Amino acid sequence: MKNIMLVILTIMIASCNKPTPVVSSGEVERLRDFESSFVDPRNVDIWLPDGYSPSSRYAVIYMHDGQMLFDSTKTWNGQEWKVDEVVSELIRSGKIKPCIVVGIWNNGEYRHTEYFPEKALGGLDEEARGEIVRNFLKDRPLADEYLKFLVGELKPYIDSHYSVLTDPENTVIMGSSMGGLISLYALCEYPEIFGRAGCLSTHWPMISPDSTTSATEVPVVAGMRRYLSENLPDPERHRVYFDYGTATLDSFYEPHQILVDEIMATAGYGKENWITMKFEGADHSEQSWSARLEMPLIFLLGTDAGGQIQ
Repeated sequence: MKNIMLVILTIMIASCNKPTPVVSSGEVERLRDFESSFVDPRNVDIWLPDGYSPSSRYAVIYMHDGQMLFDSTKTWNGQEWKVDEVVSELIRSGKIKPCIVVGIWNNGEYRHTEYFPEKALGGLDEEARGEIVRNFLKDRPLADEYLKFLVGELKPYIDSHYSVLTDPENTVIMGSSMGGLISLYALCEYPEIFGRAGCLSTHWPMISPDSTTSATEVPVVAGMRRYLSENLPDPERHRVYFDYGTATLDSFYEPHQILVDEIMATAGYGKENWITMKFEGADHSEQSWSARLEMPLIFLLGTDAGGQIQ
């Protein structure tokens, strides 16, 4: 056990010591081992667009899995979101507001437990809840603590050190897979902070990565839907983007997404503030997410009145 923990620690240290990503436009500033009272320290990479100026004010996109965003030569699978390329082009063409991107690294071992919405466990009996916490969350449900880190520590730092707009309309949170779940959870828990959420390939199965179980038969998944039905924020002041593909892990998501879409409609969300997109043949990978990244960005930060996707 000690040897295994030593290997994990070595990998995490090596990951944190990786050089700042090389980008094709703009520049990246790194907050190395950003300290927190709530979660483990981690790197935060802040991308600033070409021409960034303290005399202007920028919207902010907070993105999870920050080590996967900018430079495929430094990622574990050789893929990236191509955030710098896509965001730069959208700003240059006037399709989205000028913005910066805050890439929050996951911490590897506890990624799942930090991104797993804790309040989805609320309706479970004690035995079922205990089993999930032990077997899937390493005895440490951390999503609420992770959000406290974002809202109480990281965002205040960004607001005070960069020239940014701080209101919810200009504060976006975005991620894929489990990162999609925690983005939606953040919108619900802190609607006064986050006004926009981008949820790509949202991992609705939550605890079973390749389950073929019916979308209505997993208690914790039903618990997440119940949480949403009770906690979705005011649609007049918030905007949500969902999508999914049809290959690999994404092939399991459509039945779940259909049920969530029903909840969104019941809560009063419509085409002005919510969209769900299906991408035939798209798989569960950074390559797929980068290929369609402009879609959520335009919907969430578009410069036209409704953020319409052309």
